[in-house]
Amino acid sequence: MFNSFKMLAVLVAISLGAMIGPLDTSVNVAFPYIVGDLNQPLEMIRYVVICYVLTYSSLMLVCGKLGDIHGQRRIFFLGLIISSASFILISLSWGFESLLFFRFLQGIGTGLTTSVAPAMMIALYPEEKRGYAVGLFTFIFAMGGLLGPIAGGFLVEHFGWQAVFWFRIPLALASFIILIFTKSFDRQQKNTSLDKLGAILLILSILMWLLAINQLHNLNGSGILYVFCLVTSASALTFWFIRQENHTEDPIINLRIFRNIEFVILNLASCFTYLATFSVILFIPFFLYQISTISTNEAGLILAIGFFGTSIAGILGGRFLNNLGSRRLGFTGILITAIGLCALGLVNGPDDIPWMLLALFIQGVGTGLFQTSYMYSITGMLPSDQRGVSGSITMLTRTIGVVSGVTILTLVFSWLDAAGNEFQESFKFIFNLVGGGLFLFLLTTLPWPQVWFRKI
Repeated sequence: MFNSFKMLAVLVAISLGAMIGPLDTSVNVAFPYIVGDLNQPLEMIRYVVICYVLTYSSLMLVCGKLGDIHGQRRIFFLGLIISSASFILISLSWGFESLLFFRFLQGIGTGLTTSVAPAMMIALYPEEKRGYAVGLFTFIFAMGGLLGPIAGGFLVEHFGWQAVFWFRIPLALASFIILIFTKSFDRQQKNTSLDKLGAILLILSILMWLLAINQLHNLNGSGILYVFCLVTSASALTFWFIRQENHTEDPIINLRIFRNIEFVILNLASCFTYLATFSVILFIPFFLYQISTISTNEAGLILAIGFFGTSIAGILGGRFLNNLGSRRLGFTGILITAIGLCALGLVNGPDDIPWMLLALFIQGVGTGLFQTSYMYSITGMLPSDQRGVSGSITMLTRTIGVVSGVTILTLVFSWLDAAGNEFQESFKFIFNLVGGGLFLFLLTTLPWPQVWFRKI
């Protein structure tokens, strides 16, 4: 009885800590108010996203490796502490520059907690129930995304945009206290050490690649040279990292896994899926903001519908894994996601809100099915003692997709705006583009049918 209670308490603690990251969807509801309050143009909002996402995505793999070496609990604790401090500081921001710096600190905290959270969740269950654990994590992560817009709409309307940050402090503290008293995940340190040079090279190379992607909007005049320098630096650092990993006894990640075409395609699928689906939380808030009859609370509820679909699919996906097979489930998930995104491209105005709700739900279900399938597949391809690394890979590809989505989609939207398109025309074009892009991706992967259609 006590062990069951302890396991439930640890599950709650991990869930609370893991939800802190996806609850950042509450910030999306506050985007128009942040730029308005801090006297910034609309396009500057991308730096609120990029500054945060660049930080935690570049740290993800290294933090996962640190969890495998020193124990996930320690890394998780450190992330909770840094996250709590950053939420306080962001709430006290006195300008746009200070906001961006404190978002950088928040990124460090999120990188630490999110990188090890999947491994901690999987470790609670025996290996034969890994599918259930993965589905449960998908559900919890999606619930964070679902509750974010709902809480964000209420908090912004009653307490201002700062509240979308400070309301997460009690969650982090509760997670910390529960894990302290349950003394879970106490593991002895492995007789290995972190490849420090490899870690630095990995962080810098990921950062440079993501910065290069972020600067694609500067491909004119002197901006081309800047992007070229970033790409050159990223390439050199990546080459150096590969050489370092091939000559060290305990690499951060065994690069031979990238010779597996299935591993490569699945990770590319994750990047493209999250690039496409980020269009929802990037453009839907501004679409709803233009409708005077919709309050901030209602906008938050509408934005949460997709995450509601994802949370349902997370639980169901964990059960479908054994019957349908993880790969087939992943293919089905991407296909459903593409249908939902294309359906959003049919929305013409306020009268189509019911259609928008249905499309958002369909897209969310597809994303949840894919996410469950993807995490199950990747965590099964690496050894069990590298669950921190494999779990962080699944989180890293998600964030690569988000960073790419922020940059590429805002760039396309700017081109459409410069060409004289009205917001509604650009809105419809974006969703047809990302939905059609996912269909095209699935089509290009069909020459390797083993990726999607073998039952494992």
